[in-house]
Amino acid sequence: MTFILWMAVLGAVLLTLALTSSYLRWMPVTTSAVCLLLGIGIGPLGMDLLHLDIKGSARWMEHLTEVAVLFSLFVSGLKLRLPLKHRTWRIAFGMAGPVMLLTILGTCLVLHWLLGLSWGVSLLVGAILAPTDPVLAGLVQVNNAQDYDALRFGLSGEAGLNDGTAFPFVIFALIFMQHGGFDGDWLGGWVLKNLLWAVPAGLLVGYWMGRGIGQVTLKMRITNADSTLSPNDYLTLALIALAYVVAEAIGGYGFLSVFAAGLGLRQAEFKSTGNAQTPAEHLAQPVVGHMEVEPEHALHGDVGQLQDTQIAAGVMMGDMLAFGSLVERSMEVFLVTLLGVVLASHWDWRALAVGAVLFCVIRPLSVLSIPWGTLLDRNQRGLVGWFGIRGIGSIYYLFYAINHGLVGTSSTVAVNLTLSVIALSIIVHGLSTQPMLVWYERRAQAQR
Repeated sequence: MTFILWMAVLGAVLLTLALTSSYLRWMPVTTSAVCLLLGIGIGPLGMDLLHLDIKGSARWMEHLTEVAVLFSLFVSGLKLRLPLKHRTWRIAFGMAGPVMLLTILGTCLVLHWLLGLSWGVSLLVGAILAPTDPVLAGLVQVNNAQDYDALRFGLSGEAGLNDGTAFPFVIFALIFMQHGGFDGDWLGGWVLKNLLWAVPAGLLVGYWMGRGIGQVTLKMRITNADSTLSPNDYLTLALIALAYVVAEAIGGYGFLSVFAAGLGLRQAEFKSTGNAQTPAEHLAQPVVGHMEVEPEHALHGDVGQLQDTQIAAGVMMGDMLAFGSLVERSMEVFLVTLLGVVLASHWDWRALAVGAVLFCVIRPLSVLSIPWGTLLDRNQRGLVGWFGIRGIGSIYYLFYAINHGLVGTSSTVAVNLTLSVIALSIIVHGLSTQPMLVWYERRAQAQR
């Protein structure tokens, strides 16, 4: 498979989506579902244009999916503006903690007792499929920093956190399989290194890097009067890279660090604008090509009444959100199309049973088992239980496992089940998300 052919496919898919966007917008289906079908169409089951060897491409696929998740996590963090002490964050913590653990346990038991898989493989696949996806779940998450809806905020926080909190259990499953059980003294080391240290280290490093760099950046731009001229895409790339590298260097989880960096940067914006209720990017909106025009013409509307900090923060946040979202969407299109290409070679019919139990039983019951109190009403709990979309994050964990000790029959089973369940999630949730959200919004408006 040549690089030219891959580029041709990516260009053709993006062009198709661009030309048909006005039609797709009115269809009850997500972009991810369309990309999956396009991938199937150009793969072995369709025109047979593309082939991809999973094992041979595992190394670069691991890094490609990793980059996609990093951008998505950072953008997700930027959109969550509520202070960490706000009670709505309890939803995200509950979903990324107890609910995810129950999902791992439930999936593991189903795979072991229903399909007869070994405990090691069952635990690994359960850990891979447990986290929800920040890339593919855009419709059900916060897309506006001013959106404080409990449902969307909780799902956004969950997707940002559980890509990191699931990592220790993927590592646990790999170690479990390598040792053939609990023989040896590795369990204590795993708890100390992967739970007690890596999780808080990743969160703290990322949050304070994002907040500190955000404050320094805003101060420098105000001092030097270059709020509309600085390249904020550079800042996005730098913060993602540095937050990830520093966290990994000290043994923390890079995913959590990058998500927390987005949160910290958003809190820097929140503090710099005097804790204003309206996000800075809504007050000072940069025009297209604002770095090539005079500063007085670089912003929409009359900004004469705004403070310098609001202008600087608005331009910075607007640019970073636009750039990050562009990369996120492009990676989503490419990776989901690749999933469609390889699906024919790795489809496992047992995924129908696994997916049905995971989507309709395990996650809903896990959500309902948590005492949410007044945080979520009955209908919101039902929707949270259903909107457990699997995607790019799970694909990354799969390739990570392949590159870190998953071999033989176990590898084949894990690959086939994981890819098949993810494809089912993209189709099932892709067809149901828009109608259910329309119903939710109408109900919310009727109650106002």
